[in-house]
Amino acid sequence: MKRDFGNWCVECAINVWRSPFGNNAQYWLRLWLILISSISSVLALSPAGAQEANAKDYSTLSTDIRQSEIEQPATTLNEWLTQIAQTAVIQITGVQANPTEQGVEVILQTTQGEQLQISDRSAGNNFIADIPNAQLRLPNGEAFVFRSEKPVEGITEIAVTNLDANTIRVTVAGETGLPTVELFDSDEGLIFGLTPAVTAMQPEVEQPTTSDTLPDEPAAQGDEPIELIVTGEQDTEYRVPNASVGTRTDTPLRDIPQSIQVVPQQVLRDQNVTRLEEALSTVGGVTPVSSQRVGFSTFIIRGFDSPNDGNFLRDGLRDSQAQWIPELSNIERIEVLRGPASVLYGGGSPGGTINLVTKQPLRDPFYAINATIGSYNFYRGTVDLSGPLNDSRTVLYRLNASYLDRDSFVDFYNQRQFSISPVFSLALGERTNLTLEGSYTDVSLINDFGLPAIGTVLPNPNGRIPRNRLTAEPDSVANQTAVRVGYRLEHQFSNNWSLQNAFRATVRTVRADENVFSTSLADDNRTLNRGSFGADNRNNDYDLAVNLIGRFSTGSIDHQLVFGVDLARREEFGRGFGGTAAPLDLFNPVYGQPRGPQTLNRDENTLTDALGIYVQDQVTLADNLRLLMGGRFDLFEETNQNFLADTSTSQSGQAFSPRIGIVYQPIEPISLYASYSRSFDPAFSTSFEGISQFQPVRGTQYEVGVKADVNDRLSAILAFYDLTRSNVITPDNRPGVPPGFSIQTGEQRSRGVELTAQGEILPGWNIIAGYAYTDARITQDNTFPVGNRLNLVPENSFNLWTTYQIQQGVLQGLGFGAGLFYVGERQGDLVNSFQVPSYLRTDAAIFYNRDRFRAALNFRNLFNVDYFESAFNLRRVYPGEPFTVQGTISWEF
Repeated sequence: MKRDFGNWCVECAINVWRSPFGNNAQYWLRLWLILISSISSVLALSPAGAQEANAKDYSTLSTDIRQSEIEQPATTLNEWLTQIAQTAVIQITGVQANPTEQGVEVILQTTQGEQLQISDRSAGNNFIADIPNAQLRLPNGEAFVFRSEKPVEGITEIAVTNLDANTIRVTVAGETGLPTVELFDSDEGLIFGLTPAVTAMQPEVEQPTTSDTLPDEPAAQGDEPIELIVTGEQDTEYRVPNASVGTRTDTPLRDIPQSIQVVPQQVLRDQNVTRLEEALSTVGGVTPVSSQRVGFSTFIIRGFDSPNDGNFLRDGLRDSQAQWIPELSNIERIEVLRGPASVLYGGGSPGGTINLVTKQPLRDPFYAINATIGSYNFYRGTVDLSGPLNDSRTVLYRLNASYLDRDSFVDFYNQRQFSISPVFSLALGERTNLTLEGSYTDVSLINDFGLPAIGTVLPNPNGRIPRNRLTAEPDSVANQTAVRVGYRLEHQFSNNWSLQNAFRATVRTVRADENVFSTSLADDNRTLNRGSFGADNRNNDYDLAVNLIGRFSTGSIDHQLVFGVDLARREEFGRGFGGTAAPLDLFNPVYGQPRGPQTLNRDENTLTDALGIYVQDQVTLADNLRLLMGGRFDLFEETNQNFLADTSTSQSGQAFSPRIGIVYQPIEPISLYASYSRSFDPAFSTSFEGISQFQPVRGTQYEVGVKADVNDRLSAILAFYDLTRSNVITPDNRPGVPPGFSIQTGEQRSRGVELTAQGEILPGWNIIAGYAYTDARITQDNTFPVGNRLNLVPENSFNLWTTYQIQQGVLQGLGFGAGLFYVGERQGDLVNSFQVPSYLRTDAAIFYNRDRFRAALNFRNLFNVDYFESAFNLRRVYPGEPFTVQGTISWEF
């Protein structure tokens, strides 16, 4: 039975609305069945059944390239379907480069080579061909790039890359002149026959005119045939042109009307990062809240933090536990979307969203081991294994494992961490791919609660507190474990329509026994009063997302539609214990003193359910004009059972989040953009009037900017924004209201400018740099003065990391890196009672790459600057690490 798309959307919304939100089994199953049963009716309008465009014979074409027919606006449904089929985006699933007697042939592997439309041009010695209806995609859906340096004499490089969301660019660089190019069709795909200029002047050798007469084993220039195959090459560049975090589709950054920065694998490797704080130091406008010596990572983006853990994603799926046990051994790159993202991902802080993109299985065998030794007994080892599990390469795997054992400049501090992450990719058919993934991480560390502000950033009559002082106890150990299991299923109904489904279950446990923490500093400014706590917590998270993605045209206007539904459930089971601990003399500490008994002070369960339905349309009005529109509706509910107070409370709410943006490209390398977007964050608290329903905390942003591609390897972004967070919950200080009640009267505003540049300046010279000006202040509040700056937000910050590797000669492979990281003065709290001083830290690196071997030395805080990473309040200020050295050796085989 066929139903049109509009009626299906209405029916889906009605059924979801009528479903009992508390009956979770029926609720999830009903929504799933509605979605699956309706896909076929949607695809009745897809091009799966449309007739293919008339094929042309390209078997004898030279560099005279095919031109597409001029499209006329569709006036009937059949004409519209035909236009969709003709503009289908064809997947190139692999690229081969095979030497021949005349030069080299490049094969774009696809079963639809005859439908590829090509336009070419020459620039000096470079042959450039753009294929506007194709994308480089592995069978599992992952994008890839192909590069081959000096494949044969006379050609310096062959590159095949995704130029944008529906265009492939083939670039052939000649050494002494423009190569001669011929095109052939075969069952393997489209073949570029390349003859270098030096060879083209020699007497011609008879060439095959069709793919059927190509030799089975092309002759090589050496003694044996040589075959170069790259079908999933790992990114080795500083510039990443595409990202998925901004649109849920693989879209060029220049086409997204919002500021996005990607930290690629090469940067993570060159800086030898092991923590998110280190990785995001190269992202302007991002400030760490946590220290590297605690068991979690939180950040302030564009002036606002994320109190509800709602701003972390893993492969585009919400991961509220990502901040608690950050592990980067299985992370391929990190995408940072600045500004509100509720239209795609639901509730969260308006400042920004961090997407951790994991390493995926490779089609060719890949094995790598890495060992690092450093200052303060730093030891870390990683293993990365990948490849096919069968001859047909339909089953792939990847396994990442790591172990870390380190001390610190802080006395008695120690951290041990083990992680393992298996991934399996199964090609269930030509158009269906299933990815199964899991991870297990175990962390044990000494809790470091920082130092008092008096004696660190503020004067102390007793002198300066040593920055290596531990204010807890040497046995204040906390243990965390996290287990993740999930799958990602993608099915392509046609070249234009696909269904993506992802699910992940996460279980995190935390256990701490008699951990000691600071409570206040005595009047003598040297005695630290302390207490003790215990914790036995478990968090269960379940996240499900289904996205229908389709491309179609209405006349000359192209659309890329995303319709999605996601569900989330959070189960929190927590028990807490509190007691007393002996005070500590900060200038003459004595550890191991007896602690008082602990009593149960928290015993509660919290259940949170959320449902989101969203739609987004990326509209191409013209080649240089694009429009992005989207909207999302969310329902959420939280139930809390307090066993100590013997109470049960329930709160619920709803929110609508819109986004609209426009991108105009006056010339190809320049994108001018403007956007408006809103976010929400569920607010759960108690009012004096007994009203348990609070409006969601809202974020509203206006942003304009310029994105520039200096060349195909260097890009820059300049962004201006005005971001307001409203409905902020504050303590209710009205006369007659007892403590413990809240009121929504707060408002905060952040205005700023961000400048980012990253990529390759010259061959071997890479750079990633950023500057951020942030003016974040309180604009309404009943507790803190209006005009106060938001805490831990520097007005000015600057980061620069650059490397250079010698490209030729006896020193080829030797490289150097240098980094400058400036963070301006920050307020230590919302009262603005003290300031955390500014600092300029210098890092450096020396490395050597030879074939598959790499050795590196990384130097952090090269000049041993005394600085402070972060501060929570007057009791907790975190000193930064002094000068450290880490040496790394790695092999790939």
